[in-house]
Amino acid sequence: MPAPLITISSEASGSVVAKGANDDLSAMILKHAGFRQIEDWHGRRHRLPTTTAVADRVAIASHAAEMLRAARYGVDLAPSLDVARMSTPANPLGPYAAGAALLQITDRIRSAENGADLRQAVDQLLHPEHGALERVREALEAASEHITDLDDEAYALADRFGFAAEFVSSAQSELVDSEDELRRVGGQSRAEARTRSSDLPASQSAALAVSPAAAKAEVVSVFGIEFTDARAAARPPRASGPRR
Repeated sequence: MPAPLITISSEASGSVVAKGANDDLSAMILKHAGFRQIEDWHGRRHRLPTTTAVADRVAIASHAAEMLRAARYGVDLAPSLDVARMSTPANPLGPYAAGAALLQITDRIRSAENGADLRQAVDQLLHPEHGALERVREALEAASEHITDLDDEAYALADRFGFAAEFVSSAQSELVDSEDELRRVGGQSRAEARTRSSDLPASQSAALAVSPAAAKAEVVSVFGIEFTDARAAARPPRASGPRR
């Protein structure tokens, strides 16, 4: 007989409730995860304390669902409480959200399987209006201007930020119109090489192959005895003469 379905959901009040854990094992798992058991005229239920932080509610509910599923219970976990379905994952770089976004772009670049995928990933950096480089250039330029607004005597520092903005602009100019080249990366040249190889006539392929006799003639004995190169022996002797 299959185990009963256990539902873990969030009520309108924000409280997280687990229902359907009517046997001792499932009740023990929920209590181990952090739920409190309640038994009243509604029956046995498990609820998280109302003071539980939102992030902790998601973590506890997801962990409880994992343990229950490992114990062969069917679990219906609300999407809003499922860590795997969260649309905004935790930022691995803390307050540096821009750095985290660039890391994702870098991962997309490294995982690109062809030129088209690579172009789409690089476009996040190079788009002339919304790309990351344009945003960095604008930020450096704004910093340069605002420094002089805050301190008239800090013109040297403002110039350094202005020069940095110009360097980024130079990088953008260097990579402009690179989309078509990126799209062709790794695709057409390899396909053409395979086509040229397959189009070789049988006679030419046979001519390019090394004969077993020629290969054997080049072998050097492990005992130090040198065999004559068959190709060298086949060459006609040249008359010796004075060197110039």
